[in-house]
Amino acid sequence: MTSRTPATAEAAAAVLRAGGIVAHPTEAVWGLACDPLQEAAVMRLLALKQREPGKGLILAAASPAQLDAFVDWEALPGARRGEIAAGWPGPHTWVVPATAAVPAWIRGDHAGVAVRVSAHPPLAALCAAFDGAVVSTSANRAGAPPPRAFEALDHAIAAGVDAVLEGATGGLERPTAIRDALTGTVLR
Repeated sequence: MTSRTPATAEAAAAVLRAGGIVAHPTEAVWGLACDPLQEAAVMRLLALKQREPGKGLILAAASPAQLDAFVDWEALPGARRGEIAAGWPGPHTWVVPATAAVPAWIRGDHAGVAVRVSAHPPLAALCAAFDGAVVSTSANRAGAPPPRAFEALDHAIAAGVDAVLEGATGGLERPTAIRDALTGTVLR
């Protein structure tokens, strides 16, 4: 396990800007964050997780405005936009129509992009300090259960991060549900 001193949101955001990977607590499990617009950082994160790029990644934000460059809000019916807005900030992840600005390394094999506006204080503070949306994916190897405590991170993953954001998970029983914003269908 890493013996790194936990970083503040500002220090962790600086690591993200420099192309690094940050382990961070989410609403339910520990996650890994990186700058979604730095392909090398995303590819490094995917390699660390041993995850196929085609699956796509979730973007987390501190406010809906941080997602504007990634989400084609106009492609959503008004009722769906209202339903999404009513649940944010909160533990609700939606697959929404993506703008042309969303790189393939974030979308994977999908036309949409998965997004969440988090109310969890450490993750929201990280996005606020970064001044934008971040990749937020569980800190586990593909197929392994996601860690509910930092101490449960796989040794290779813990050794592969550049910073650890201080804080604890939010106590949810399982990772956030993922729903299709166009149909309302639960995907996870």
